[in-house]
Amino acid sequence: MTGPALVEPAVHSYLRHVSIERGLSANTVAAYRRDLVIYAGWLMDAEITDLRAVTGPQVSAFVQHLGSRTESPLTAASVARILSTVRGFHRFLLEESLVDVDVAHETKPPKLGLRLPKAISIEQVTALLAATDGEELQQLRDKALLELLYATGARVSEVVNLNVDDMLEEDVVRLTGKGNKQRIVPVGSFARAAVDAYLVRARPVLSGRGKATPALFLGVRGHRVSRQNAWLIIRAAAERAELGVEVSPHTLRHSFATHLLSGGADVRVVQELLGHSSVATTQIYTLVTIDTLRDVYTTAHPRAR
Repeated sequence: MTGPALVEPAVHSYLRHVSIERGLSANTVAAYRRDLVIYAGWLMDAEITDLRAVTGPQVSAFVQHLGSRTESPLTAASVARILSTVRGFHRFLLEESLVDVDVAHETKPPKLGLRLPKAISIEQVTALLAATDGEELQQLRDKALLELLYATGARVSEVVNLNVDDMLEEDVVRLTGKGNKQRIVPVGSFARAAVDAYLVRARPVLSGRGKATPALFLGVRGHRVSRQNAWLIIRAAAERAELGVEVSPHTLRHSFATHLLSGGADVRVVQELLGHSSVATTQIYTLVTIDTLRDVYTTAHPRAR
């Protein structure tokens, strides 16, 4: 090694590595960049300019600082995420021979409390979807978008990135998930009808307002609907439905999984539908259904209390 391993060039090299060589999505790379900006700022405050001077205890001190700082202390989950980025960064530094040792390897993340996914009831989902009823262009689009999210359990990024050709047949859609992994997911009759109505009566008009695009869901100017647009569409529908709870795109994904498991679906089938790489990630939804069963049991059984 010659010369110091300066923070800014090293961060730039790492972000190029994860973007080009590892092929991570633009959203993931942007999240890594935000995390490393925080880390670089902390190193600057500690007057550390050469990454070879960083020690393991200093990385641990950074983690402690994130959770205890006076202004906007982070949750354990956020701290764990940033530490994961920092650990990946230091591992890269060692692999590229920019440092002699991976000083972040032994740093442990804070313990996370078990956070159960927040689902809404079938009745609430029905009310949410009904809030998009109508024959206007945006209503047809919003109905198709929400119906497809709930029908497939897709991540919002997966749905807004759909092209028309991804609607393969009458009852299946091709989703592209994390790591560009593709999966085929069934589409129920309600969602299919909503998508068909949108494709016939709304998308041609919206498409004519902008440049030609294969995108399935289009905004009022003919461009692909963004993740932010989808979030706003869902929030507006939740307000019209007067659900009284906060609803996000992920709420429909959580509800999809919870309702399937409650209806008797096998957890490994739900794993495949959600695109989880590990069944352990899917099994957290079984805890939600167990809680529901416990509540029903306690309420209904004459000798439960």
